[in-house]
Amino acid sequence: MQLSAWREIWSMQGVHMRYSNDTGVSSFDGNKKLWIIMDMNKLIMAEKVRQEAELSLIASENYAPEEILRMVGSVLTNKYAEGYPGKRYYAGCDVIDEIERSAMASCTSLFGSEYANLQPHAGAIANLAAYFAFAKPGDSILSMDFRAGGHLTHGAPANITSRLFNFIHYGLHPETQMLDFAEIEKLAHEHRPKIIIAGASAYSRVIDFEIFARIARDAGAVLLADIAHIAGPIAAGLHPSPVPYADCVTGTTHKTLRGPRGGFIMSRAAHAQAIDRAVMPGIQGGPCMHVIAAKGRCFELAQTPEFKSYQELVLKNARFMAGKFLALGYPVVSGGTDTHLFILDLRFTGPRGLTGKQAEESLAQAGILVSRSCIPGDTQSPAIGSGIRLGTPALTARGMGLPECEEIVGFVHDVLRRPDDRDLVQRVRVQVKALCEKYPAYPKQLT
Repeated sequence: MQLSAWREIWSMQGVHMRYSNDTGVSSFDGNKKLWIIMDMNKLIMAEKVRQEAELSLIASENYAPEEILRMVGSVLTNKYAEGYPGKRYYAGCDVIDEIERSAMASCTSLFGSEYANLQPHAGAIANLAAYFAFAKPGDSILSMDFRAGGHLTHGAPANITSRLFNFIHYGLHPETQMLDFAEIEKLAHEHRPKIIIAGASAYSRVIDFEIFARIARDAGAVLLADIAHIAGPIAAGLHPSPVPYADCVTGTTHKTLRGPRGGFIMSRAAHAQAIDRAVMPGIQGGPCMHVIAAKGRCFELAQTPEFKSYQELVLKNARFMAGKFLALGYPVVSGGTDTHLFILDLRFTGPRGLTGKQAEESLAQAGILVSRSCIPGDTQSPAIGSGIRLGTPALTARGMGLPECEEIVGFVHDVLRRPDDRDLVQRVRVQVKALCEKYPAYPKQLT
């Protein structure tokens, strides 16, 4: 959406921009630019307005409960706590130690793991720390190819991990577009990697961690399960857990778990020291204790009946939407979904086909947020992609169910059929806004 359009919306909410009379000079190209000065509190309110007015189908986004937001904005922000409980490099950490111990206990209780480290600032940090805990620079790691649905930190060429380790990638079966365990086993025996990664960023089917564990064991490799996307369904018992099979499990709390932004690592007790050292002092310094406290509350909430009901509806909504798109003639990668997300193949949409980037931009103009995505065998660059990834965690968190999902499928279909029709896109935007107003992300006014 253009800045001018948002300025109009913000002004209706009492959020106004003010411009400085001074111009800044870019140190890069010498061109003069007008700097926009806004009060940061008003900018945050403007983002609140945007979130309420738009529909997020981004599979990695969600709405954290208000109590999580309060914890992230708490006085814990003020405390430095380098080190681990009982072994800090700063004084005054008695309460901080209890907070971290409690959060760790909640995590291990939720997933049934022997050990947990909650200090990684993000999932990318959790993965990097796990690599250094079990491998050395130059060692081989077997993971899913980025174009097939793997994560950036699984050795994508643009990511630093590809320069630190020797990544070998497996893809999906060319016919089923599902995990090809015969290929994975062949590559594992051929390359004898130190680590095998089971997990993805854009894969919609159940992952059989038991088979991965057997392949890793036979190849003499460590099994690392990345559950950043599927932590919520696993916590609710709606997806097989890797904890009984994997040597190490990494994840994030801000996607399907509906917690604060951050990562975590679980492992067997025997690997705790190696993981702790890899996180700190290996990669990070002081932990964000306000976020760790919120992670702990997130793990507590994930053990409630309400959370399981939420996860059930997330999966139900995703399966329903994928089925509706299939009925409309859209190819869905792997033919459907078992999780919270699915990927539409747009190469055959419209007379000339659409790229993921084109679809993402047109849908954003209509107030519908999706992620461009590569599809298996994609010839487009990752920056363009031939598909879009859609997810249901955020819309489900707003209370939307099957009737709303059917309406949303209609919105997306209308835009994808005529992405350049500005009048149609604006009509859809009005409908999207009306739907969002019925299901506010935060019913009470947040400040």
